[in-house]
Amino acid sequence: MDRLTNTIRPYAWGSTTALPALLGVEPTGEPQAEMWMGAHPGAPSRIDRGAGARALSDVIAADPEGELGAATVAKFGPRLPFLFKILAAGAPLSLQVHPDLLQAREGFEDEERRGVPIDADHRNYKDPNHKPEMICALTAFDGLCGFRPPLEAAELLEGLDVDSLKPYADLLRAHPEEAALREMLTAVLIADRAEMAHTVHEVAAAVTRIGGRYTPYATLVHHFPGDPGVIAAMLLNHVRLQPGEAMFLGAGVPHAYIDGLGVELLANSDNVLRAGLTPKHVDVPELLKIAKFEPGDPNLLRPEGDGEEVYETPIDEFRLSRFLLAPGGASRVLPHDTPQILLCTAGSPQAGELALAPGESVFVPAGEKVELSGSGTIFRATVMV
Repeated sequence: MDRLTNTIRPYAWGSTTALPALLGVEPTGEPQAEMWMGAHPGAPSRIDRGAGARALSDVIAADPEGELGAATVAKFGPRLPFLFKILAAGAPLSLQVHPDLLQAREGFEDEERRGVPIDADHRNYKDPNHKPEMICALTAFDGLCGFRPPLEAAELLEGLDVDSLKPYADLLRAHPEEAALREMLTAVLIADRAEMAHTVHEVAAAVTRIGGRYTPYATLVHHFPGDPGVIAAMLLNHVRLQPGEAMFLGAGVPHAYIDGLGVELLANSDNVLRAGLTPKHVDVPELLKIAKFEPGDPNLLRPEGDGEEVYETPIDEFRLSRFLLAPGGASRVLPHDTPQILLCTAGSPQAGELALAPGESVFVPAGEKVELSGSGTIFRATVMV
């Protein structure tokens, strides 16, 4: 078992206080958005087995079966198939979708053939992998996820009493659901930017005046004045997760996180197609190809089980569970046939001989037994084989 040294990503939308508060350190004054745990090449965790710190990705590459187990390597290849994060949103993230596995492979290969630099601002596909993900709230957590029924979205727009929104509401009422959502999103993203900025300015005044169910959109216009993503966001369901609740996001599901601290677990990928709420590249044709225009309720999850509380998801690259260890309670011996990362988010539990504080994590290679004891909360990330 290895204690992890992890990288904190200073993205502009990050909270300046949430991660320092969890870690028990003084804020730097700069945004601290995500702490990455795992072996993603963009920011691999580091471990030290007595010969100096090494990237976990290099350790796994040197002995994939020894670190991951034969079954994991046979199913997913010689790499850790998930990326574990603590995400601290102090401002909204971009409105985005992720590709499925075939779309990611085709998109990556196409950009490679065309010679698009991997770090180019207009590059869509950083790797050939899909990116299903799950966010589990540590604090109250606001987000947007999945399309609303078009008639519900039309009613939301009409409630603002903004004349320039009327054509969009009419469009939502005039077509079958999937066609209506596709046409509405397309119309917003290709509209004249000056005209759209004026519309968003009027929306900003309306949502601030009305409040209530429009409050999340007041946050969006505060951070992204004039951005067409504000109007696009009204097509999506607003979700507020309470601590311990989670939300799963499959391929093609549009979403954006607005505010809060959570544990995020995702396939080991960094592929994002953006629709707005960002100064970054928006590839409208590619986004429309990837997005699934299917209205429905968000896929909300609550942990199930005794002892190990599992968040059930329909994919195998990752599995998230939680242990709430009570003072004086029985210790827990974990299954050990797969690689796992254990993250403490509260209290002072122990993983084997290692004492953990909030924000600290360990990597457990496949085949190594580990016992949890003490009191506190531990999240366990592993795979299904």
